[in-house]
Amino acid sequence: MEPTEPRSLCPRCLRPASVCWCEGLPQLTTRTRVVVLQHPRERRVPVGTGRMASLCLPSSRLFVGLDFTSHADLAAALSDPAHAPALLYPGKEAVDLAAAPPAGPITLVLVDGTWSQAKKLLRLNPLLASLPRYSLAPPPTEYVLRREPQRDYVSTLEALARALGILEGAPERFEALLEPLRKLVATQLDHKERLKGGLTRHRSRWAACPEKPPRLPAELTTRQADLVCVAGEANAWNAALPGAHPDELVHWLALRVASGERFEAVLAPSHPVAPSTPVHTRLDLEMLARGKDRSSFSALWSQFLRPQDVLCHWGHFGLQLAAAAGAVLPAQRIDLRKVAGDLLQNSPGSIADCAARWKLTSDSLGAGRGGERLGQLAALVRYLSVGGGPGDRFLQGSAS
Repeated sequence: MEPTEPRSLCPRCLRPASVCWCEGLPQLTTRTRVVVLQHPRERRVPVGTGRMASLCLPSSRLFVGLDFTSHADLAAALSDPAHAPALLYPGKEAVDLAAAPPAGPITLVLVDGTWSQAKKLLRLNPLLASLPRYSLAPPPTEYVLRREPQRDYVSTLEALARALGILEGAPERFEALLEPLRKLVATQLDHKERLKGGLTRHRSRWAACPEKPPRLPAELTTRQADLVCVAGEANAWNAALPGAHPDELVHWLALRVASGERFEAVLAPSHPVAPSTPVHTRLDLEMLARGKDRSSFSALWSQFLRPQDVLCHWGHFGLQLAAAAGAVLPAQRIDLRKVAGDLLQNSPGSIADCAARWKLTSDSLGAGRGGERLGQLAALVRYLSVGGGPGDRFLQGSAS
């Protein structure tokens, strides 16, 4: 059978577009804080429900790993005295959540993975074993795509929906969490029935080197506190014109994604302003003329930067301009254009093209086009960092 063209993946649910379950995904706010600890192997499962749960609850946190002993973000998430942490996991010492729910709002911790993976996470993390433990007696699972070791075991999403219904006193409200799961199950069963005669083979762009699949940078989920989105705008002359000048940085913006801390500097051009520069940058000549000199810009940027920062950028042109203007740039970087290209298995176009294709909503985070692009980059980082790596065709990797 001849392979068909490769399928592009939805960056949100990480499923092929034909079986994407994102449409109608509920967005629910809760007074209960939710933290999901996901086994690294589970992040590559295309029918996992931990990612689905985190997408339905915008204020939830999802951390991927095995040993969380020194995980600062997790420690901070569990340290709020107004939301005491509690673990949802069965066991002899577990309290029936429905019979004796905790008083007041809590931080509910769930472990996502197969049951053997979940047991390993508990064994490797004494902190989890020390938390008050609760269990549920939910109805039989609707997640029939996986075989559970016991009849009363359910998926992460089902357990979370039942638990929130009890904790928030509104079980009918959290039934909405189960709709994407039901859509996923129905779609998979339908495909299984229709494809009894054989599967369609999809040609992979990496078929010549199957042992080296593309990598989604692990830093997107394991180093969220260190992610800094950057965008730069240039005074760029048409090189074909007589008397053209070299490209130079005139606008540099950054956002520390986790904290919202921002940096923005307009740089006074060293060369005459190209006719197209005010149009493309959307910065007027007066603003450009008032810009900082290179030395002041470099000093201010160094004050903002931290040694552990991981720069998230779109291509390399902006970084080259910033380096030429005297900016110190950390070695750890994530080229989001490459990440998007791997997901799409095609050229991603501009960051604006990607934002439109994936229906990302974003606010401008500064002046002109640079502020708009920075907002789009931040939206893409948040989009990709929820739940970790994109399915079974991608592996956890390192920043470039």
